[in-house]
This record gives sequence, C-alpha cells and structure tokens, in this order.
Amino acid sequence: MIAIRQYSILLCVFLFASLTSLAQNPRDPNLKPNRNRELFHDYVDSEQKKALTSDGKDDKLFTPSANEETNIQITNALIGKVNDLQKKIEKDSTISGQAKVLYIRGMERLLKDFNAGWRTNRFVATRLPEVLDSYAKCMELDIKKMSIENYIEQIHYHVARPLLDCTAFEKNPGYKTSRYVIIRKFCLLHPEQIFATMLNALTHYPEVPFADSMIIAAGHLYPKQLYDYAAASNVLGKRIKTIKDPLVQAVTKMTSSGGSGQLYFPFLDNIVKGKMTLSEIDAVRNDSVQYYKLLVKTHLDYRERILNKDTAFEFESLTDMMERKSRQVFVNTINALHDEPDAFRFRIIQSLNAQELYYLAVLNDGEIYTSSFTKGVFPLMMSRAGNRGDSVLKLVMFDKYRKFIKMAAGYNKLSNFLSSFPNQENASDLMRAFVGNLEKTGSLEDGVDVADSYASIVETMKPLSEEMLVNVMVNHQRNVARNNKKGMEIYRILETLFLSADTTKNINLTKELGVPPVYNIPYVNLANDSNRVVLQVFFYGEKSDMGIFNEFVGAFRNSNWKMNSNDKWVSFHSVKGKPVSIYANRALPQETGEDEKAQKELCSYLTRNNIYPTVTIHRGHSYTADYTINQMFATSKIVFLGSCGGYHLIHDVLAKASDAHIIASKQIGRTVINQPFIELLTEKARAGSGIDWIPFWKEFRKKANNVPEFDDYIPPYKNLGAIFIKAYKIAMGETEPDLAVITPAGQ
Repeated sequence: MIAIRQYSILLCVFLFASLTSLAQNPRDPNLKPNRNRELFHDYVDSEQKKALTSDGKDDKLFTPSANEETNIQITNALIGKVNDLQKKIEKDSTISGQAKVLYIRGMERLLKDFNAGWRTNRFVATRLPEVLDSYAKCMELDIKKMSIENYIEQIHYHVARPLLDCTAFEKNPGYKTSRYVIIRKFCLLHPEQIFATMLNALTHYPEVPFADSMIIAAGHLYPKQLYDYAAASNVLGKRIKTIKDPLVQAVTKMTSSGGSGQLYFPFLDNIVKGKMTLSEIDAVRNDSVQYYKLLVKTHLDYRERILNKDTAFEFESLTDMMERKSRQVFVNTINALHDEPDAFRFRIIQSLNAQELYYLAVLNDGEIYTSSFTKGVFPLMMSRAGNRGDSVLKLVMFDKYRKFIKMAAGYNKLSNFLSSFPNQENASDLMRAFVGNLEKTGSLEDGVDVADSYASIVETMKPLSEEMLVNVMVNHQRNVARNNKKGMEIYRILETLFLSADTTKNINLTKELGVPPVYNIPYVNLANDSNRVVLQVFFYGEKSDMGIFNEFVGAFRNSNWKMNSNDKWVSFHSVKGKPVSIYANRALPQETGEDEKAQKELCSYLTRNNIYPTVTIHRGHSYTADYTINQMFATSKIVFLGSCGGYHLIHDVLAKASDAHIIASKQIGRTVINQPFIELLTEKARAGSGIDWIPFWKEFRKKANNVPEFDDYIPPYKNLGAIFIKAYKIAMGETEPDLAVITPAGQ
C-alpha cells in the first residue's frame, strides 16, 4: 500500500512537471497545420491558456477541485487530449478541409463553454477528460456519416450536452434526435424543472416525441406546477390541455374555474379517482364553515388511506388549507372575542363535530388562546364525543395525538382528558405510546411535543410525570441495545431534561447537553464585567403606550433608584444593593416615527458606551414585537414579551439570542402582569440573586394578584421543546455549542 501511494505521488510529480512544460506553450510542436487553418488552431490554443489561468492561479495547473490528482488529470486533458485532437484532425487525410475547420472550431467552442461555465457547474470541470474522449468518438462517427444518437444515449448528460452545444455535429444525421436525448436526460436529472424545460423544448422542437409522457410524470410529482403551466396560454399550456391523463385533465379543468383553482387542490386525489366532482366543491367553497367541514372529512378519508400505505395526491395541500381555514374562520374569531360572553364568542364553532374541533385545536398550536381552548373548543369537543377522550382519538385515528396531548398538558386539561377514558389502562397505554418510538418519526416535532408537555405535567400530575420519566429511560435503553444513534440521543436528551425539572438533583444542562440551563439563571450570567445588571425596555408610541410608560417611570421613582433622562430616553440606576441599570426609550408619538428614532438612538448610545443589556423587555402591541426582537442585543439572557401572543415568537427570539430565557403570553398581554414582573426581576437583581424560575413564578403570580390571564404567561422552563431541538442538533453534529457573543443591537 505504501509503495502504491509513493508511486502515485511520483506519477503526479512527473505529470505536473510535464504539464508545466507544455503549459508554457500548449501547441504541440509536431503540429504543422495548414496555413488556412492555423488561425483556428490559435483560437483553440488561446482557450487552453485562458482555462489554465481561469482558476486565478498562474501556476500552469488548472485546479477546480480539492483533489490534486484530479486536477492533474483535468489539466492533462486540457493540454494533452486537446493537442492530440488537433493533431489527429490535421493529419487525417479522410477529412475534408471544410470538415477540419468545423471540428477545430467545435473544439474552440467547447473550450469556450468550459471557461464560461465550470464555476457555475454548467460545464462540470471534472468531466472534461470524458467530454474530450467523447468528442473524438463523435468525430469518428461523423466522419463515417453515422448517427451520433446511440452514442449520446449511452453517456452522461454532463458529458453529452457540451458535445451538442459546440456546433461541430449540427449536420450529423442524428443531431436533432440527440437533442431530444439531451432534453430527456436533463428532465430525468431535474424532475422539478420538467415543465420549464418542456416549455423551452416545445418552443424550438414542437415534435418532441416524449413531451406528453414527461408532462404526465411531472404533473403527478408536482400538481401545483402543472396547474400554473396549464393555466398559461403558451405552447406548453395548449399542449397540456390535449393530454388524456385523468390527473392532467382534472387539473386542467381547475384552471377554468375563474381563479378559484387552489380551493380544489386539497381534493385533487378524490377528484381524479371520481369520488368527488368540482360541482360538489363549488356548492360549499363560498361557505367557510361548510368548506372547512369538507376539508376535515376528506382529510380523514386520506388519513385512513395513509394507514393502509396509500398516500393521496396533494395531502400536504389539504393539511395546509385546513390549517389556514381553521385559523382564519374560527380561531381568529374566537380569540378576538375574548372579552365577549361565551355564548356569543363561541357561536361560530357550535356546528362543528368532535373531529372538526380536534383539528381546529391541533392545527393552531401556539395560535389559539388559552381561554379559546379551555372554555370553548375542548369542552365542546369532549361533549360531541360523549365526554370520552378515547372516542375523540379513535374518531381521528390517533392523528397528531402527541400534539394534542402536549396542548392539553399546556392548557391544564390533560388530567380531565385522560380521566375520561373508561379503561384507565388504555390511558396508560396512550401515555406510553406518547413517549415511545420517537426515533421512527420523520422529524423532531413529536420529540418537541413530548419535551414541552413534561414541564406542565411535572407541576400538575406528578405521578404521570414519574411514569413518563420511566418510559423515557426504557426507550433509551431499547435504542442503546439496538445501537440506534438517533434514538439514543433523543431519549438521552429527554431523560436529562426531565431529570433537570427536579431542582434537588442539580442537573447541569450546560455540562450534560451543551445548552444553557432552563430552570435557573445565575446572577453572574445577568451581570456584566462591572458586576452590573442592565435592562433595556422597548416602548412604543400609541396613546395607551404613553400611559403605560408613565406608570413604568412612576414605579421606579423612589429612594432605591436614581433617574436620568433626556428627550429620547430615561434611565434608572440603583443606589442601594447590587448595581442595576434600566434604560427605556420614551413612548413618543408612533405616527411620526419618533418612538422608532428614540429606540435607535438609545441602542446606539448603549453600543458606543459598551453597555450590553442582559435583560430585554417588550412593552408594546403584538405587531411591534418584531421591531423589538430585531433591535435587541444578542447578549440578552432574559427576554420578556409583554404583548399579546408573544409566545409565537419564541423561535424568532432564539435566532437572535440563543441563550435567552423567554417569558411570553399565549393570549393577552396585560400591564397588571407585565409591570410586576419588571419590578420583581429588578428587586432580585438588586439583591444579587439569581433567578430560580419555579419559585420566582410562584412569587410573580402572587405579585400579579393571580389575575386570570396570568396562566397564559409561559415561563422559560416550559419551553423545553426549544432546548430539545438545540441539544439534539449539537449531539448529532449539526451545530456547535453556543459561545458567548456580544453583538451590537440591530446587527
């Protein structure tokens, strides 16, 4: 093996020395071209020289790859094979002078394409030796007046295409049909581009023999693309309309529906199979409630087929439309009516059955308000199923059951749901299945749901949380025995997260998983190099915001704080206890953009003075939360989103400050909750205390007078799903553990 390797190295050195000599003047010294063709050979030589320097290195070696031996082979082809071809053309007496010019000019064109396209992989550089060998083969066939089609059929697309683009074989009897071969090869390599390719092909070659079969194949793979191209009035659109394939015909018919074709797509499979007609959909498409009912009915039909290993066309389109309609028609309505009497608020969902209510819930995780779920959707769903949770799951064939269990746990309804099972052994089986076989799912979503649910279950259903931990350990050992890395890591992470919920065990998540702890944040992490804790509060400029700002300022005008202010912001600095500073922009008029200017000037001031907040607080409406997240510092260790529905933005916050502990509401953000949080947090900081979230949350609840909306605020330790994803990616080598990074706001 060593001898072979040494031989390879010596061979590379020899070849490189030879090529360096040749590269000084690529022209073969033995080549004596006819004067009438000398200029064309010069053009070829010029392209050889361009290629040698096109990699930006004047080392006479073409280096498009990281492999030295490959680069030498390509350079050898670029010089040696091209020179051999030039010599062969000149010396072959059977080739006419006109044909010699054609072949030499073809080589020039081929090398031009090579120089122009190798960086973008239009011309694959490593294929150059094969391309030149194939050029010689096609030239032999062409000299004998034989078709090149069969040979083009045998070689790779990236070898064949340059041969047909170089113009040398345009008069070959197989050139046109070889063009068809190239089109077909490209379509097989890039099925997602079949429609665009066929549009171009039919424009130039209307008689392409396989056009219909390609369109049918692409249509079955990409029905939405088929719809878009069928709706066009160009040559491809007209061709599609003539094809006698059931799916193509069904989609074509949709294009004549007056712009409502997308409403048919979720039902495409049933339409193609003759189970449903467009007129049936037309009868309900303008009635949002009835249309949603038809979506759910079809989804359940498709769901049953999936269980029988039969996947329907556009199943994802159906799910997407169900999610969109359930949110637009129902969830947004009942959320917006949160202050109205229940009878009025939930009137719109009264006609829905248990399955329809179930999907309304699970498709809107993170969107549906707590009260919308607990007061409206959940009790109505249960009553529609005879107040039996097992009946609900059977009706939906256990579809998305992990998502539902996670939501029921988060909204404190899991105990009610499980206790409704007449046979409690079935409830236990369900929870075992809930944490089982997570390694077999196609994504991490189910694992995230298990992680998120545990934080709620451990507080309210202690015996169940203990069973979950045992089941996770059992699954971990099962995957260890099978040496399933994915399963081993999933369950190791879940086991560690579950154990960390017991603060007496002192589980160090940073040490065990490479992620920051979620149940506590030490004081040292909140303080900067000067041992000062810095908070930044973002205010906005609506009239209500101005009142909130004044209340905020009033809360810190006492002997514990010193206030500084200017026309853009205020700051408070502790005069007792540990050093703490609070910076807040003034809630200046929003309509003139003054609040935005104040925020930017404050961020700029903090950056210039190397003041990096570790606590960020958003005090504005939900539609302004994105502005806070965009401007917040990556040094933020605690982020409090005081707006309505801030819970939906958790992943946006983590993208900016990956170590942040996030507090947000699933529903209504209220000043009577937001202000007590700020006051309690700053008092902990002045006392030099770290934050242990579980006892902090109990104290916070009391300080907020246990107002009903308090339960909609989600503490950091209940966001285990985000930690699970991060730990899994680290464990599988998809990302590196985070390092402390200081990033100025807005960057």
